[in-house]
Amino acid sequence: MRRALVVGAGIAGIQAALDLAEAGVEVVLVERAEYVGGNMARLDKTFPTLDCSSCTLTPRTSEVGRHPRVRLLTRTEVEGVAAEGTGFRVRLRVRPRYVDPEACVACGRCAEACRLAGRVPRGFDLGLSKGAAIDLAFPQAVPAAYAVDPARCLQLTRGRCGRDGPRCVAACDVGAIRLDEAERREQVRVDAVVVAAGYRLYRPGDPAEGRPELGFGRYPQVVTNLQMERLLSASGPTGGEVRVGDRTPSRIVFLQCVGSRDRTVGAAHCSRVCCMASMKQALVLREKLPDAAVTVLYMDLRCFGKGYEEFLERAQRAGVVVRRGNPAEVYRRADRVAVRFEDTLLGRVEELPADLVVLAAGLRPAEGLTELARTVGVGLGPDGFLEPADRRDPAVSGRPGVFLAGTCLGPMDIPDAVASGSAAAGAALAHLARGAGR
Repeated sequence: MRRALVVGAGIAGIQAALDLAEAGVEVVLVERAEYVGGNMARLDKTFPTLDCSSCTLTPRTSEVGRHPRVRLLTRTEVEGVAAEGTGFRVRLRVRPRYVDPEACVACGRCAEACRLAGRVPRGFDLGLSKGAAIDLAFPQAVPAAYAVDPARCLQLTRGRCGRDGPRCVAACDVGAIRLDEAERREQVRVDAVVVAAGYRLYRPGDPAEGRPELGFGRYPQVVTNLQMERLLSASGPTGGEVRVGDRTPSRIVFLQCVGSRDRTVGAAHCSRVCCMASMKQALVLREKLPDAAVTVLYMDLRCFGKGYEEFLERAQRAGVVVRRGNPAEVYRRADRVAVRFEDTLLGRVEELPADLVVLAAGLRPAEGLTELARTVGVGLGPDGFLEPADRRDPAVSGRPGVFLAGTCLGPMDIPDAVASGSAAAGAALAHLARGAGR
């Protein structure tokens, strides 16, 4: 039977994997994280319909997790892709999760028993909540199994967990925890490869990327747009209640184009989704906090999709204030912060006090994308994203048999990522129909 490798299990990779599997192709779906769904799994709602994000994503993650023609490998990376006949021999590095996903029943007793319970920042919530050294990323995670953080687990980092040994092991009634599990290498032969490696967000608090003047990492009142998604989510760290410390914010300011359209930080490209993401969050905040003043400072609003301009007007009718302003800095003012910016229409410098500042951090190439591109044998564009052989056909790379999908090609919204995943699957199926793998 024909077999394809899909690298990355965000929404584009999931769509590509399901399309290929439904066409009768065996799929090996590999993902670096311990769950599938990518950054979409962190979202509360999608624009412009304000549909529940998990209501759209969860059926797909569940289907890809149980599909008989999809083999899912989490915590897995591609180390080599060598031509073999009409296909490829792929070397995979599979890092242990230290929990048997087939045996785990996700009861949570291990996390409750962990000596570090309530002390380990949870990566899925972007540090806004704390869990244990063994955790389930979120309730609807696929695979529905806990995983150990090897950088935090006392047994793995120190070789000892208390006098009586790891409490998580003792608490697991089904014997699913395997702290002696080792990393392994595996080889698979495939007839086509789909790369859907996703993206990462710009890090405004990272000195190497740098917008330290915006206060991210210094002031708890400054968060990124993805952290705001977790604060808005009913399954998030605050149960959907938006607060800073013990205070409900009454003044909220969004700053656009943070790490996008800015050559001083190495990102000349537009991240496309930030304008609408901020408008969505601003509208939801106005609905949750009707007495709050919500202001969006922008340089240019790019509402390019169907229904997006109408959504902007809806947000403005709901009381969201939109001002053309270039932010200079965020600084502490008493128990709040303030945003100093240039109003580029009025031509003067102004300040806005704020209880909460949301940075619309731009989309950047995923971690390790340069190495992955080299391994798979595809090119990179000047923006660091993957480059197709012909931009009129973005699913097709410069290496025969390798296809591209989703935001590893560049910033795009969810509908475009889904369409891109299907386009890559279609191109791979056409390649297979021409005789590859037969």
